[in-house]
Parts: sequence; C-alpha cells; structure tokens
Amino acid sequence: MKFVYVLTILLLGFSSSPVAAATPVLTLKAGGVAIEFTADELLARPDAETIAVARDPSYGKPMSYRGIPLRALLSALPSDLTDTIQARAADGFVAEIPRALISGAAVPWIVVEDASHPWPPLEGKAISAGPFYLVWQHPERAGISPEQWVFALAALTAVPSPLQRWPAISVDASVPEDAPARRGQLAFIANCLPCHRLGGAGEATVGPDLLRPMPATAYFTEAGLRALIRNPAAVRHWPAQQMPAFDDNALSEFDIDAVIAYLHHLAARSK
Repeated sequence: MKFVYVLTILLLGFSSSPVAAATPVLTLKAGGVAIEFTADELLARPDAETIAVARDPSYGKPMSYRGIPLRALLSALPSDLTDTIQARAADGFVAEIPRALISGAAVPWIVVEDASHPWPPLEGKAISAGPFYLVWQHPERAGISPEQWVFALAALTAVPSPLQRWPAISVDASVPEDAPARRGQLAFIANCLPCHRLGGAGEATVGPDLLRPMPATAYFTEAGLRALIRNPAAVRHWPAQQMPAFDDNALSEFDIDAVIAYLHHLAARSK
C-alpha cells in the first residue's frame, strides 16, 4: 500500500509509486490524500473473502469473486464531511454513489481479478470486468442501480454530492416535493449521469451532453426518447454503441416518465 500525497504529485508531476506505470492500481482519495492498491495487495489482505453475487448485471448471471468490503477500504481514508463516493472507471464512466447507500442494507465490495485466473469477457466486449470491480450483495434491499456496479474501476474519491457541485442540475426550489421532475432528478443521477453530462455539468465522457448544444427533448419525440431510454438498440445502432438497455427492475415506466419530466424542466429553464 502506497500513501501518495496529491499535492506532491501535482507539484512534482510524477507518482511516487514504482508500480504505477506497469501494474494497474486502484486509487482511493479523500481529504487531500490518495492511497493506491495493486491487485496483489488487495488479494493478500486478511479481510479478503470469496463472495457470491446472485445476479451480476454486467455478466447477466450469478458470479463468484474474491474481494474486500468497500466499507473496510474506505475506513483507511481520512474522515471528511463529503456525502458521496465517486467511482471512476477507466473508460470515462463516472458513478456518483451516496455514502448512505454504501453504509446501508446492500453490501458493496471491491472484487479483484486474479491475473492467473482471469474472469470471462463481458458480453460483446473483448475485456472482462476487471481488474477492479464494484459489486453489491443484496442490491434489492437498497434499490441499487445496474449503473452503480462499476467495472474496470480505476478510482474511488470522496466528493460532495452532484447537486452541491453542479447546482444548475438541481430542480427549482419551487417544484413540489412529489413532482415527477424531483423523482427524475434522482433517477438521472443514479442511471444517466455516469455517462452523460447536462449543460457541461458532470464528469463522464462516455455519452453526449443532453442539454448542449440542444436539449435532447428538442430533437427526440416523446415516444422516441422513451424508447431510447428503455432500449437504445431498438432506436438506433452503431458499432461504438455502449448504452445498455434498462429493464423494468432498473427503471420502471414511472421512472422513465420522471426522467423525461426532469429533462423537460432543465430544458425549459435553459431557454
């Protein structure tokens, strides 16, 4: 385990870890401190366990992994007042996971691929979910989204919530608490913000911005947008397509209605 002070890295322009260039590492960051782990270091920890996942949404079937409880890993970081753990993947996918979910009824794990026993490739891809992968046991207990299972995980960072960092994506204070746009805001952050930005807000680089230069609600029909959210391959297809389909367990029809209401709300406000 290497303790690397972020300020030093920024000033000197290089990492103090001798394995950084050759070996994949998982980086945890909080309070201005970063901790790096290699796969071998994680697998050698005394709290590493073999766990069973009843249904892995990335593989579409039950899987068994060797991993470490995420709560135990995060306990090594300095305490702070942030309420979100940002899970960043190597491909530009960025999930914003509330700490309340991490400490709740579902159990998060960082599972680690053993290079001598690699995991199978993901469907339609030439890569596996490794070398580091955020998975959940009992996800149904907390409504964990498939987008909160982060494969090819590169970094976990303690950050303020998305609404604190990007107030422009928050619905207006005058909107009633039970309005669809408020439910849509929550559903969008969990399921869409990992890939899409909104008017520049967000950090993902996988999908297009849904407000700039034109709002998605302006160039999709209502039916087309609804169909695209449910299953993009049923609307359009191209070789580099990455957006998955969302079944009713991941996004109900009510959730999709709410996401569209949220996008309409933001688009109207941006005029």
